[in-house]
Amino acid sequence: MSVKTRFAPSPTGSLHIGGVRTALFSWLYARHHHGEFILRVEDTDRERSTDEAIQIILDGMTWLELDHDGEIVYQTQRFDRYKEIIQQLLESEHAYYCNCSKERLEKLRNEAMSKGEKPRYDGHCRNLTIDPENAVIRFKNPVDGAVIVDDAIQGRVVFQNEELDDLIIARSDNTPTYNLTVVVDDMDMEITHVIRGDDHLNNTPRQMNILSALGASLPNYAHIPMILGPDGKKLSKRDGAASVLQYRDDGYLPDALLNYLVRLGWSHADEEIFSRQQMIDLFDIKDVNKSASSINPEKLIWLNQHYLKNAENDSLAIAIKTQLDAFGIDIANGPELHGLIEVQKHRTETIKDMAEQSKCFYQDFDEFDANAAKKHLRPVILEPLQKLYQIFEALNDWKNESIKQAIEDVAAKFEINMGKLGQPLRVAVTGNGISPNIDDTVRLMGKDKTLKRLKKALDFIEMRANS
Repeated sequence: MSVKTRFAPSPTGSLHIGGVRTALFSWLYARHHHGEFILRVEDTDRERSTDEAIQIILDGMTWLELDHDGEIVYQTQRFDRYKEIIQQLLESEHAYYCNCSKERLEKLRNEAMSKGEKPRYDGHCRNLTIDPENAVIRFKNPVDGAVIVDDAIQGRVVFQNEELDDLIIARSDNTPTYNLTVVVDDMDMEITHVIRGDDHLNNTPRQMNILSALGASLPNYAHIPMILGPDGKKLSKRDGAASVLQYRDDGYLPDALLNYLVRLGWSHADEEIFSRQQMIDLFDIKDVNKSASSINPEKLIWLNQHYLKNAENDSLAIAIKTQLDAFGIDIANGPELHGLIEVQKHRTETIKDMAEQSKCFYQDFDEFDANAAKKHLRPVILEPLQKLYQIFEALNDWKNESIKQAIEDVAAKFEINMGKLGQPLRVAVTGNGISPNIDDTVRLMGKDKTLKRLKKALDFIEMRANS
């Protein structure tokens, strides 16, 4: 059997990491079996679906490079097909019109809840002749027997038909409902494996009954447990339920995020690092744990650092430029990006962190950091820095070796250790006490900018000495 999976987000909100993990598992399963992966946008809720949310879905999938096969399917373009299937169910007496009022339905609900029972429709209109005008259409669910879901993750789950009510498959305005559209789409697209969140498990027996009424083959089901916050509670926006694009904007790498998400519920031995190809080769939906997973922000940062250190500089250049652009920084005013990346990627956590710590190479500062200046730009270091300025001014070979040698020579001349000279120099050229190692910092800063800022620091120290 050729495997065919689908990711079917609803554009009524942001694509968050729970949805991304579902997409990833579906994508991996299809790619592992050399099958197809379909992207289907379930946009039939016209009041809540937005073009912005659709674009977030598309941008998120593109950023993560979770490629889909064929054209994107939009449910709003398939209304004629849904109407055709609804008519087929009516004609085969697997569906019926219902005009029960909201008041009657609310009364049924309240009575059931007062008895501690699960609210369900009582089939009042099931065998009546109802005027189709302003009526909903319900699926005529079997009244006896059971639906057995052999779930690849949850195991064997049994639902009694008597507990399943006759769900609405078309609203009074003739628009189809979720449980109808998803069934028709899965049937028409010949989806073999439905991989989705376990919040859909209760919908599965109803959808299986509709598929059976249509004489369609049943797909294999796998319901993924939810992702919890670090505290074990429902995921909040602060903890990761916001848009997946926020991770991009915060400077995370797509491969790091996917590696992180695949380990939320799935494992292979004790390994933590998986390339995309390794994930494809090793992933099996049967190996997904049925219990919920909690996110661990520190683990994601650790993974991101790993991928950052090992990434090709070319692949990071566009991302770092985007971040620097967001800070309003013109990269023409500083070192070329590849050289900067090579130095910074080994000491930063995210692309955004890298950009933040690289501002000083492109952007002048008005004031020295007060604490750093108080500690390091003191009169005692004035003469060594003046000597270093003279050597730098005469230095034609602006490379790490020459810069380092100049600093060592000055430190030796004034009988001070490298730290006593290096840290004041760092504060002088960056404005604060944090940067890469000092010879890399000075080299990336460039000769002209280094001399200009060193002169500013010397003036600052002299003014401090005379005050």
